[in-house]
Amino acid sequence: MGETSGGVRRERKDKARNREHILEVADEYFSAADVSGSLDAIAKRAGVGAGTLYRHFPTREALLAALLQARNEVLADRRDEIWAEGHDPGVALGLWLEAIDEWLSAFRGLPEPLRTALSDEASPLAITCQGFVTDTDEFLVPAQRQGQAQPGVRGRDLFLGALATSWARGAVMADDASAESLKELLRRGWAAPTPPA
Repeated sequence: MGETSGGVRRERKDKARNREHILEVADEYFSAADVSGSLDAIAKRAGVGAGTLYRHFPTREALLAALLQARNEVLADRRDEIWAEGHDPGVALGLWLEAIDEWLSAFRGLPEPLRTALSDEASPLAITCQGFVTDTDEFLVPAQRQGQAQPGVRGRDLFLGALATSWARGAVMADDASAESLKELLRRGWAAPTPPA
């Protein structure tokens, strides 16, 4: 009996170790290449069979969701920090959108699977995005109440705007100034005009 339970514990430890190792290799691989890179290549680099990778992560979205988990926690911590810092609502919203932009830049090519996931409510990536859309609304509403954000703007639109800006950063036509220029355009779109002095 003890031998069997010891074997089960060892098997669980091996599975957990394999999973963590696959995540480390995938993080390095996607950071150097692109999130559309080959999952079989990740399995090979991790020294496991493709079947082992797919048992842990049945889809690319599941793998990306697991990779983003630690970054999600960092973004959630940043959200809490912005609230605690006591900024004007418009400033807080701007800081939150900057934090989202940084999160979207975790891996090259990340905006595309996130965009696709938004049309599939069951996708683990869609669930992650929806949480951050809700957070964006929570920053937006006070800014609108204070007249610092346009009344017709929605948190979902701001999240999609940040997603589009992040996607454009990797586009062939983009240059070094594109990302900042697009972020400024997005800011002008949501920020309420400053009243004349």
